[in-house]
Amino acid sequence: MVMFDLPTKTKKQRRAYTGFRRYLLDNGFSQVQFSVYSWYSPAGHLSVRLLKGIKAHLPPGGEVRIYHLTDHQWATALRFSNATEVKQEEAPAQLMLF
Repeated sequence: MVMFDLPTKTKKQRRAYTGFRRYLLDNGFSQVQFSVYSWYSPAGHLSVRLLKGIKAHLPPGGEVRIYHLTDHQWATALRFSNATEVKQEEAPAQLMLF
């Protein structure tokens, strides 16, 4: 899970924010909330290639945090929408290759 708080006051900062967000989306991340993106990995961790890519696309300024969550941690998280508890999404199915 990648969470970030990036500056967006200037046009240059907004471009950097958008570029970072697009990088995450182009690499299979899904938006959970504003500035919170998740990527499902059956192995439970980001690949070295993906982590290097995120580091290479970090905009100057702001804060970025990367958390590794297990399936169990994700499944036991509580989720609320409009003050009502909502069932957590299921983990994506793994692909089977023959």
